[in-house]
Amino acid sequence: MTEEFSLVGDLVARERRSERRALHAAALDRTYSYFDLCNTAYKAGNVLSHVGVREGDRVVVDPGPHPQPIFTFLGAALLGAVTEFSSDIDPECDARAVVVPVEREGAFDLPGGSKLVAFGGDPDRPGTTHWEQEVWSENPAFPPTFHDPADPVIRDPDADRTYSHADLLAAARDAADALDLDTDSRVAVRSSVSDPRTVAAGVLAPLVTGGAIVLPTGDDAVDATPAVVAGDGSVPEERALDVADVTV
Repeated sequence: MTEEFSLVGDLVARERRSERRALHAAALDRTYSYFDLCNTAYKAGNVLSHVGVREGDRVVVDPGPHPQPIFTFLGAALLGAVTEFSSDIDPECDARAVVVPVEREGAFDLPGGSKLVAFGGDPDRPGTTHWEQEVWSENPAFPPTFHDPADPVIRDPDADRTYSHADLLAAARDAADALDLDTDSRVAVRSSVSDPRTVAAGVLAPLVTGGAIVLPTGDDAVDATPAVVAGDGSVPEERALDVADVTV
């Protein structure tokens, strides 16, 4: 059974904070609770706001299997901004914010009005916002915001189309039901979040049920389908969901 949510930001509402696990990043060997998830999403939203992101603005994010892109997406959703996950980002991208691993910092020469944000280490340029430093120092609170569920929250650059909060949450509920997810479920994200279907089934589906997202690494991440991971770490084949079967 899934809860009813109108907006992606509702998934990180204050009342959802708890010590229950929400996200595990295998590369960092770190698990984030729902308390961590909600607070970090608020902080990420505040950082984006400080670099100029407003409702309706575009935020382009590297889709690598790291927690920072997930938190950035949730923070952008709180602001009413539109996230575009892309590994092939124009070095002169005119999005309001471009969020990438620090090793990609030198590839960008953004125009005025666009801000580069780097995660995973200290940036070299003084004008680049250091994701971890700014998020760590931010206030873990976010003012109430009101958006229309029909407003776009994600953009697929390959398809040149946007998807609304309602679109993604409906697909997430369908995926959660198909996989029979509950609060004990762990969903391994085996497909790139550059595909909105992965975002719906691999990121939002576990959150709508109170389960956990898992960002696997190495051979465990090959061939890209979201899958429920049982408590012992195995992947029951009958509970794997191909993103091709996810309708957004």
